[in-house]
Amino acid sequence: MKLLEGKTALITGAARGIGKAIALKFASEGANIAFTDLVIDEIGKETEAEIAALGVKVKGYASNAADFAQTETVVAQVKEEFGSVDILVNNAGITKDGLMLRMTEQQWDAVIAVNLKSAFNFIHACVPVMMRQRAGSIINMASVVGVHGNAGQANYAASKAGLIALAKSVAQEMGPKGIRANAIAPGFIETAMTAALPDAVREEWKKKIPLRRGGQVEDIAAVATFLASDMSSYVSGQVIQVDGGMNM
Repeated sequence: MKLLEGKTALITGAARGIGKAIALKFASEGANIAFTDLVIDEIGKETEAEIAALGVKVKGYASNAADFAQTETVVAQVKEEFGSVDILVNNAGITKDGLMLRMTEQQWDAVIAVNLKSAFNFIHACVPVMMRQRAGSIINMASVVGVHGNAGQANYAASKAGLIALAKSVAQEMGPKGIRANAIAPGFIETAMTAALPDAVREEWKKKIPLRRGGQVEDIAAVATFLASDMSSYVSGQVIQVDGGMNM
């Protein structure tokens, strides 16, 4: 039997990148997939088709994850159309980097809203469903900079640190109801965003990593699958760094 057979996973920001990789991995393990993105454009439709080809039910929902009311509506639709929400992955995220002295209020507010408030929105909407099921796994996609900080990314680091603390707090509150909450903290992962960095910057990053390479989106998806499945039934309130040993 597949690890996630018969479960429904709701993944935010999953039309591309790490979120898409998680959706595909979950689907390969038998999970039905509901995913959100700001718009479900041609890329989103292609993601839907790739997931559907794995033989599971899938639907993409256009939603601003930072909007509380939209989130409530989307989760209600997912519950109606899929019957349950067994796994929630809070993956929606943006960057608006800048040094503190030059960072604008808009840059700060936008990153906190999309990265952190969105997780509150979806947890708030999904927890009642999971409580009735007496089971659920919540996974917050944090970052190593949320653990160690990073110059020029105060807003991003603060949002990711918040996701870690949010997971730990929800784990304490919801544990008696059978709901687990954890965080994943990726390091330098090979994505379209990191591919846009200058080669010199990429090589300097790799020198700091004991494994001497960047991670793949599949590396994150594998850990997410572990946390989503019953293999981690006694794991809650934890943050797992997936960074090739960069920050021990």
